[in-house]
Amino acid sequence: MPSEAELVEHYGVSRMTVRSSLSVLQGEGLAHAEHGKGVFVRPRPPVRRLASDRFARRHREQGRSAFIVEADAAGSHPEVDSLEVKEEKARQDVSTRLGSVRRVLTRRRRYLLDGRPVEFATSYLPLDIARGTRIAEPDSGPGGIYARLEELGHHLDRFEEEIRARMPSPTEVKTLQLASGVPVIHLVRTAFDTAGRAVEVCDTVMAADAYVLAYQLPAT
Repeated sequence: MPSEAELVEHYGVSRMTVRSSLSVLQGEGLAHAEHGKGVFVRPRPPVRRLASDRFARRHREQGRSAFIVEADAAGSHPEVDSLEVKEEKARQDVSTRLGSVRRVLTRRRRYLLDGRPVEFATSYLPLDIARGTRIAEPDSGPGGIYARLEELGHHLDRFEEEIRARMPSPTEVKTLQLASGVPVIHLVRTAFDTAGRAVEVCDTVMAADAYVLAYQLPAT
């Protein structure tokens, strides 16, 4: 963006007015300041997250995870980092969603588009399903963990999602490199197989300025 001096001259206003205006833009997440360099427009186009299509079986059969499908549609380069896979005691809410399991296999990872962090997610899976399988390896293979679940006989039937918007914690601000004033989308998804068993809980935090959540709902 133009310097403060250029904005003062162009609009005929005081430097304080210019600084207040730039502060508003930064607070709304539309711009960010870099010390010694100036103020820049945030170049982060939103990704359309199509709820009715992102978990379609045809994508898994093609060896493509939901994140790769969305990245390709946005014309962006997808990456995953900060990957952690381990067994641990289930949180109470996760245990309840998974049918009172006590221990889970946990997969934590951060997703980036064109080098920018856009979300981080934690998947929790029952140990009797995931232990000793490729799901427990850092690279779960083409199509991701949902493809592996179906290979193990857990044919996926439906997903239930709970979504809310909130302001981020300091850790989330750092992890997602959020600008001041940018909220997050907190999504918790439970995957069920055709036998009605909950086979995964995924707790995801997304940068709200990076996504448009799109849904198709039947009118019948």
